[in-house]
Amino acid sequence: MSKNKPAETATNKPAHEIRINGIRATIWKNETEKGPRFNTTFERSYKDGEAWKTSDSYGREDLLLLAYMAREAFAWIAKQPTK
Repeated sequence: MSKNKPAETATNKPAHEIRINGIRATIWKNETEKGPRFNTTFERSYKDGEAWKTSDSYGREDLLLLAYMAREAFAWIAKQPTK
């Protein structure tokens, strides 16, 4: 699992999230001198016994959905105003 995920705090909320079938794309907005920049993280939720866990590893059956979600994240970012 990646340890470089942005911290989800009250001051660093996601700009947008897309969730489909246990996979989540989280879009983060970062303000820069040249205007806003966006980064996207992806995570898969799964149940291990009674506990829910997350992973950034994807199986063959997840890849087309992951690609679709990446396209949707790109489309959302492209619609955002620039400086």
